[in-house]
Amino acid sequence: MGEDERVVPVFFLSDSTGISAETMGNALLLQFPDVSFERTTIPFISGVEHAAEVVQMLDQVAAGPVMPLVFCTAADDEVRRVLAATEAPLIDFFDMHMSRVESVLGQRGVRHAAKLHGVGDIKRYNARMAAVEFTIEHDDGQSVRALDKADVILLAPSRCGKTPTSMYLALKHGFYVANYPLVDEDLEDTALPRPVAEYADRCFGLVTTVDRLSRVRNERRPGSRYASPEQCRWELRRAKELFEAHRLPVIDSAAKSVEEISTLILQTKKHRARNAAAARLSTRTSSST
Repeated sequence: MGEDERVVPVFFLSDSTGISAETMGNALLLQFPDVSFERTTIPFISGVEHAAEVVQMLDQVAAGPVMPLVFCTAADDEVRRVLAATEAPLIDFFDMHMSRVESVLGQRGVRHAAKLHGVGDIKRYNARMAAVEFTIEHDDGQSVRALDKADVILLAPSRCGKTPTSMYLALKHGFYVANYPLVDEDLEDTALPRPVAEYADRCFGLVTTVDRLSRVRNERRPGSRYASPEQCRWELRRAKELFEAHRLPVIDSAAKSVEEISTLILQTKKHRARNAAAARLSTRTSSST
């Protein structure tokens, strides 16, 4: 196998869900776009015996033609000690940073696996679950009930990334999110659709490229007018005109991940909140003079 054809095995190890190992490991792997990786996650490594079995498997892979990479976020000291014995190169995120945090705080962390992705603050957890329920109910314009509770309302033509962005904002940040599909009737003029018209200050527009939108729609309805480049071009053009008419923030989802889109929405909301607070302060100051 040539250098350009090799596939590097990558393992994400954890005594919890493995989400942290995947997130931090993939952040590093993204810096190597020309390398192919085969990813495997091994979560809930429950003790030293289980860890020893994982090490045996890793050593077998390490003896093969391509040396694997191993990312680990196990919190339990004994589990980490066993995993560290592998012949495979192991990047231990927990051990790399925990001692530094303990030094700064002046005390030893509890090093419990459940602390990484446990329920934690039950009120915060319940709030996130309520946000998810609201977001599911208000997906793709299925419901316009209680829109006044929405923190964010996403507007876009079909298949521009509304649903995954909505769910990420709800699950990760506890936002109540509604998303509303812009159909032909909505795009015939530049007025906001009636159900969301009074909530323009919560609205965000999503767009994409014609080629990407046509390709995604063709996967759903091959050869249809809905998926044609001409229809996609018209919808995107009219959506942009609508967003511009109401000065809505617009995000191009074509080259951005859900995480990046969500971060831009968060930043915009914070900017809006600062501006609103400054305006209220200015009004109070003016009225008192």
